[in-house]
Amino acid sequence: MTASATEGDGKRSFTVCAGEASGDRIRLSVYDMLIGTVYTPRAFFYRETLDGEALRASLGLTLRNFPVLSGRMKKDPDGGLSVLCDDSGVRFVEARASVPMPDYGPRRTAKKGLDRYLSHAMPFWVVDRDTPLFTVKLTHMKGGGSILGLTMNHAVGDGSSYMSFLQAWSHEHRGLGYAKPSHDRTVIDALGSSATGDTGQGCAHLTVTGRGQKTAFVGRALRGSLGGVTTVTTRFTAAELTAMKDAAMADLAGTDRWVSTNDALTAHLWKVLGALRDRPDTSEERLGLIADFRSFAGAAVPDDYWGNAVTNTRPGMTAAELRSRPLGEIAAAVRAGYAENTEQRIREEAAFLCAERDAGRLKRVMTTMGLDSFDNTIAINNWSKLPFYRIDFGQGAPFWYDFSLIPIPWTVHIAPTPADQDGGRDVHIALPRTQVRALQEPSWVGRFHRYADSGEAFPLTFATAG
Repeated sequence: MTASATEGDGKRSFTVCAGEASGDRIRLSVYDMLIGTVYTPRAFFYRETLDGEALRASLGLTLRNFPVLSGRMKKDPDGGLSVLCDDSGVRFVEARASVPMPDYGPRRTAKKGLDRYLSHAMPFWVVDRDTPLFTVKLTHMKGGGSILGLTMNHAVGDGSSYMSFLQAWSHEHRGLGYAKPSHDRTVIDALGSSATGDTGQGCAHLTVTGRGQKTAFVGRALRGSLGGVTTVTTRFTAAELTAMKDAAMADLAGTDRWVSTNDALTAHLWKVLGALRDRPDTSEERLGLIADFRSFAGAAVPDDYWGNAVTNTRPGMTAAELRSRPLGEIAAAVRAGYAENTEQRIREEAAFLCAERDAGRLKRVMTTMGLDSFDNTIAINNWSKLPFYRIDFGQGAPFWYDFSLIPIPWTVHIAPTPADQDGGRDVHIALPRTQVRALQEPSWVGRFHRYADSGEAFPLTFATAG
């Protein structure tokens, strides 16, 4: 591990390297390219103070198994993108705050002020630039405790990859073993090349955008990041989730159908948010179910594949059906939606994306779920099984995890709760201003928490940019 440092404005900035470079050039897959070069910020809040020097040492060692993160993004002759594994390094900033650690949690999120705990990189200043693909900012709070703010370029890895790296880093830091990842992006092309049948028509959940359509979407997302969208956070306790699942299973009694706790929660959120939208009975309501396809692709994509391996399905029904059907039936529709992710479907999707890349149109491809996010689709990203509260660097697990405000409306993130909450879920929902005003009415807390015991419902916490 090597690290160089500069100082200024009460901060110290380091470049952390692995100390070795393979020089490999790893070509990004069609799924990596579909995401784009945006960065995903995350922050972990610790009661105890973390050791910056020790973190830099263990980070450098971990980067030897994740050379993509210390490399730099390059443009290929055919317009594609690659990462040159030249060990140019990761930016690591260490700073001290003049205030004590706030009591962050579902009743007081860190979203609005999160930028101060992050070291940002410009997503439009990445290709053929000396811009790190991963950054760290370690902020020590007055009186003790530290905040570990991280950004990763989404083109190099999805949420599962992000967290597998952080877990590997925490294990390296504590001298524990961990599985080494696979960086072989060629498995995605192989996935597509083995598809059978007619894949030229693409899939209903992928759209080749027309002139100006993608630009218009980006513009609407930018307005959301400037205050047009509010993120609402609330916590569902383990007891509340059990009651919710029991209610769903009671609706399905005698049908031999089964739903999970997450199916029931997703169905409940879809019903409540559908009621909040209050669209006409005949309106189409879609649910975008984001899923990691490693487990759906058979042996073609290994479990330790490190990159982007995310797809989605979009079950739908009319607004009237969403309002009238019982929770169990909605949960069964959610489960059926996830079941659409078959190996054949993933192969056909990969083949379509590869064909669009080879035709020079991949930049125009977007998920239909994303395009429809301002209109008829609610997107669900379920992170409840990711190890957010197991990222322990020797001073204990974080007491809170958070991420930046969501700029796309009708996007829902389901996250786990700390270990002492015994299996609850924290839910973060991005909503337009109009619906946020409606949520100010106390009755909406009751709608979200209709399965909670009296007096135990968590409030709705609001955070808006600006």
